[in-house]
Formats: sequence, C-alpha cells, structure tokens
Amino acid sequence: MRNRKRTMAFCLVMGILILGGCRNSGYADDKGPVIFYLNMEGNSLVREPYDEEELSGEDAVQIMIDYMKENPDSIEYKSVFPEDVEVEAWELKDQKLDLHFSQSYLDMTDSEEVLFRAAMVQSLGQIQGVNSIMFYVEQDPVLDSAGEPIGYMRPDDFIQNTGSAVHSYQKTKLKLYFGNKKGDQLVEEEVNVRYNSNLSIEKVIVEQLIKGPKDADLVPLIPAETKVIGISVKEGICYVNLSEHFLNNTYGADPELVVYSIVNSVVEGGNASRVQISVNGENDVHYMDQVDLGKPLVRDLDLVEDS
Repeated sequence: MRNRKRTMAFCLVMGILILGGCRNSGYADDKGPVIFYLNMEGNSLVREPYDEEELSGEDAVQIMIDYMKENPDSIEYKSVFPEDVEVEAWELKDQKLDLHFSQSYLDMTDSEEVLFRAAMVQSLGQIQGVNSIMFYVEQDPVLDSAGEPIGYMRPDDFIQNTGSAVHSYQKTKLKLYFGNKKGDQLVEEEVNVRYNSNLSIEKVIVEQLIKGPKDADLVPLIPAETKVIGISVKEGICYVNLSEHFLNNTYGADPELVVYSIVNSVVEGGNASRVQISVNGENDVHYMDQVDLGKPLVRDLDLVEDS
C-alpha cells in the first residue's frame, strides 16, 4: 500500500509544539486528565479538563477515542478528527498502543496531521497502561519525511508552550428557543454548555442559537452563516449586532419567531430585560418588512408553544 510521507518539522506548525525527551509523567500539569481539541481556525490545540471517565484499563482507550471524535458544545474549539478519518482498529499490548486509521488519514495536510497526531498521543497517552503509541494507515505504519516509520510516540514528545495552557471554562444550563416543525411557534430547549469564562453569557447564547438545536424535531431559525459582530449589555439592554446574513431568513420561518428566538433566549439566560438587535451596526431595520428592530424588545412568551 502506498503511504504518504509526513514531515516531522514541528516548528513549522505555528511554533506550538516542540520536541521533548522526558519520561511520561502522567496527567498534563499533574492537575488531572485533559482532552485535546482543535481551535476553530485549525492552527493550534486547546486543552480542556476531562472528568467523564476513569482513565485506566483497555476500555478507557475506546472511551477516549469516542469522546475525541465528538464535537464539544463549546463554540471556541472542535474535534481534531477530520470528518472522514476513522480509527478502524487498535491493539494495546505491553503498554504499547497501535492505532490503525482509515485510508482518509492520508488526505490531511502536513500541519493538520501533526496537530492530529499530537492531540491523539497526548490524550490517549494519559491512560494508565499506555506508555507509547504508534500510528498505522490500515496495516502500514505512518512514515516520516525520510520515508521511515515514525515509530512509537509518547506524550512527552510533544511539549506544549505556555500559549496552550488550559483555558478557564465554566458550565451552565441554557434555555434556548428554536422553531417547531411547522415554523409557527417557538419551542424551548434546555442545553448544557461549557464556555470560555472570558465570553459573555449573552454571546454564548446567540452563538448557540446560530449553531442550532440538538433536538432533531426542532428547527433552527438564524442562518448558520450569521456572524456575531458584537454584543454588550448596558442599563438592562443587551445590544446584539449581527452580520447581514441574519436578514436571509434561510429557514422561511415566521419573522417574529426569528427575532424573538434571540430576544427570549437572551432575556431568559442573560443579564438584560430587553434586547436591541442591529445589522452591521444599523437598527433602522424592519426585519422581513414585519418586525421593527428600531427599539429594544422585551420577551414575548405568547409565541412559545405550550408544553
């Protein structure tokens, strides 16, 4: 099988990883296990505390792989797994873990592959009983730039610089409003989110609305391409400034529902009693010629479907 050559020049990948030669000392920073994710720009890794499962025994390998494949709730980062890459098989023997990936592993760019490799080795290398990890594409070992097998890697082969420290995150439960199947009423959905404590809760709410509902029976209302230009709260009013994509009404819902999905959600979970929506900084707008955005709006629960 033809195997693509991969570079080992980690310094070329944004300078975020440097080669180290220390023994594996266990959990990152001795503060407990972490999961490595990819930032939304795709150019650096983010570490998040992992507190879901005990990291010991062979079962922990599959649990960790499954966990890493899932995109987190956070709007700040995503899974390191490219969409088509799968772990087809793995074997743990004598503290050495062999990972066999699908052929699509070879479609990654060099920088993507280096970050993916670093995230996998550092995450899985925290499991008790895993000392080193080797990558295969199906049955063939992954090669370096000289055409030689990369061989077994340990977490301490990838030492993070201070710019990749664990971020401060907090968890909360939000009540978000999406459309029903008919598109004629709002439906409340409760979601648990973990978010960067540097973000305002109002921005988290709007970003989650853009991301869409988890429940397949609910309908997103805000176009996915909508960008949050700015959000601030002053004297009880939340000012939400969105890009022009907000005006597209992609899902064809009642215009009132689109606007009040934001108003109701922000008032419910944020620190404001009214919401002023603007588009590219302009609030002299009638959304779909029906809803006046020229003044702050209060929550309207009459639009919410009875549970």
